[in-house]
Amino acid sequence: MEMTAQLTIDCSDPQRIVAFWSRALGYVPEPAPDGHATWRGYWEAMGVPAEELPTGAGDIPESIVDPAGRGPRVWFQQVPEPKTGKNRWHFDLKAGGGRDVPLDVRTRRVRDAVDQLVEAGATVLRIKDEQGMGLYAVAMQDPEGNEFDVV
Repeated sequence: MEMTAQLTIDCSDPQRIVAFWSRALGYVPEPAPDGHATWRGYWEAMGVPAEELPTGAGDIPESIVDPAGRGPRVWFQQVPEPKTGKNRWHFDLKAGGGRDVPLDVRTRRVRDAVDQLVEAGATVLRIKDEQGMGLYAVAMQDPEGNEFDVV
């Protein structure tokens, strides 16, 4: 049996989060399956009851995919309740290039990525820049408060 993985993230505004994470990960919104103009149309054709589809669900793509086909599909599932606690998971966006890259170059790359993510709606939480550790990373939040790191 073949096993695949999908990351599902609860959110209140899939359209906003799809736009943010598409940009952050270099992914693209996933188009509806062939023959369907929207995901909602696809779900309705599959027989999903209307009471299971919140207003607006599936009218725009609520999932993103890696255009190169390497990374997992990410689905942003609309839920009524807001985020209330700290994540038990998070993305590490590896913008710096790894420890083989000089620290000053990694730092510049991370700062550039952080600037782009702030422009897209993220918030900086803290900078991780401890002397002697050879690390520069930035803890951030997406527009709905989900934490992630840029390293």
